[in-house]
Amino acid sequence: MKSFEQLWTELNDKVAANDPNSASVKLINQGVHEVGKKVVEEASEAWMACEHEDKSRAADEISQLLYQTQLLMLAAKVSLEDVYKKL
Repeated sequence: MKSFEQLWTELNDKVAANDPNSASVKLINQGVHEVGKKVVEEASEAWMACEHEDKSRAADEISQLLYQTQLLMLAAKVSLEDVYKKL
C-alpha cells in the first residue's frame, strides 16, 4: 500500500528518468489530451463501480482514477502543492 504522496514521488521519478519501459511515461509523453481521456474513462468506471458493484471494486476503480489524475497533473505540469493550495 502506498500513499497519494508516495505515488506522486514514484511517478515523478519515472517521468524524470523518462523510463522507456513505463506505460505511464509513454502516456504522459502523448500529452494532456490522451491522459485526459484516460481520466474521463476511469471516472466513469469509478462511478459505475460505486453505483453497481461492491466496495472493493469501487475502491479499485477509484484508485485507478487517482492514478490517472496524477498522470494528468504531471502531463500538465501541475504540482501537488498547486492542487493543495486549492483544496
